[in-house]
Amino acid sequence: MEFFPRRKKSPPAVIIVALIDVLIVILIFLLVTTTFKQTPALKLTLPESSQGTREGASELTPVLVTIDRQGSVYLGARSSPVTFDVLEREIGALVKVNPRLQVAVEPDEAAPMGVFVKVTDAIRAAGVKTGMTLHTRTKEAP
Repeated sequence: MEFFPRRKKSPPAVIIVALIDVLIVILIFLLVTTTFKQTPALKLTLPESSQGTREGASELTPVLVTIDRQGSVYLGARSSPVTFDVLEREIGALVKVNPRLQVAVEPDEAAPMGVFVKVTDAIRAAGVKTGMTLHTRTKEAP
């Protein structure tokens, strides 16, 4: 004899749409609050300069040419060295696309001077006449 009719208990329902909404909001929050920092692939000690000037943000981002201590030359964000011919050819192709191309040379303090001169010659031969800059660190005040 049953005094109280028993109801069938249904398992609790998980509202999956609400979970997806919460996950999307968290994902958007993480994407917006994350800072993206461009870190160089090489550790360089830039030469000091007391006459250097700080450049502000320009509308054109310069192409970076890096020279390490051993005299290896890197173009852009590459992880492998390039030769002077490849450097001249690739910068020449970029100059054809954008005649106002800016090139920034970033040599290590102990980089061979001969390699620096060859890099600047290759950049000039590629067609960059006035858009070449040299990255240095500012001289510390005594």
